Amino acid sequence: MNKKNIDKVSLFLYGICGRLSESAEYFDCIEVAFNAGMKKFNLKAVLQDEKLAFIYNGERYSLDGNGFSAFICKELENYDGMDLEYKERGKIISIVADAKGVTSSTKNQAVKNDEAKVSANHTGTSSMLNREYYIKPNEAQELLKVIGIMGQNGKVKNDKIRKYNQIDHFIELIHPLLVSLCQNKRPINIIDCACGKSYLSFVLNYYIKEVLGHKCNFTGLDYNSIVIADSKEMAKELRYNNMEFIETDIMKYTPDKQYDLLLTLHACDVATDYALNFAMNNKVKSIVCVPCCHREMNSQYNLNGFESVMKHGALKSRIAACLTDGMRAMYLESQGYDVSVVEYVSPLDTPKNIMIKAEKKSGENMDKVMDFYNLCGELGVELSIGK
Repeated sequence: MNKKNIDKVSLFLYGICGRLSESAEYFDCIEVAFNAGMKKFNLKAVLQDEKLAFIYNGERYSLDGNGFSAFICKELENYDGMDLEYKERGKIISIVADAKGVTSSTKNQAVKNDEAKVSANHTGTSSMLNREYYIKPNEAQELLKVIGIMGQNGKVKNDKIRKYNQIDHFIELIHPLLVSLCQNKRPINIIDCACGKSYLSFVLNYYIKEVLGHKCNFTGLDYNSIVIADSKEMAKELRYNNMEFIETDIMKYTPDKQYDLLLTLHACDVATDYALNFAMNNKVKSIVCVPCCHREMNSQYNLNGFESVMKHGALKSRIAACLTDGMRAMYLESQGYDVSVVEYVSPLDTPKNIMIKAEKKSGENMDKVMDFYNLCGELGVELSIGK
């Protein structure tokens, strides 16, 4: 290849190396095919110890970005052309060089055609809801397989269709919030408190990075060592290097970054309040919360004049759940959050179907703070929210 075109390749490689330096957590590999007549000579570079490692012509190499670029340009002196693909999560950047010139293009990663047809057909079956999906099975196969929603045949498992619909509806409900967060050019930092196996964090990671095209980082917290280990293993399998999982109690965690969004789903009883307190104390702008049990309220509150109703334990616990989540919303509003409370899923699927969404809009409102504590007094309760 002539020097003029090699110099053009060098410029494109400079841009690619800069992208790798800024977004190493999303990097997959670089595949290169040198062309000599009808023959191709291939190499595949992956990241090892912050360097590009590959085998070429029987020799092992480990080079930084500049060294890799220099290697490619030097080799091109011996060939007619080159096809290079820089692969990262959700994207492929291609550089094609030959005697005619050098071109670059970018495209979204796609699944194989036969696999896509299987999943696309499956979404049309009567078992799936008749609507447009946010997490499309034909595009998110690797994710859905790893988290156990999809089988190896490319179809959503029959016993996971309800779970898949719930996950997709979750994305639908918070899509406007995510779009708003993506207006900021820097990566979105998300913390998942009581993360469990982190299924929703994995789905959010996919949706933000590969559908919305925005950088993001995730931190998952849980005191259960088993679910933390499981989450780490799934992140490794998916190559989601922008996720960390920490075995700890939320009350003992000291953040090392400013978080933009806090998730807490089915954190048991006051663990939900500890997560909400973390968000408020650490100036987290947005909150998505799906509460679980409500024992703290149920063990304390009294409604004077309703003794004949409250003697029924099932009714008392349901009222406690509504009061708890209502007062959580009330306290968040007193701290300057705009709050909405919606049904996350059908109560036929689970009684734990309330979602609290909150966005920080202003400062503390002392009148609302007093209203909250006055209501606590009337109910005879002392709650963990706000402590």
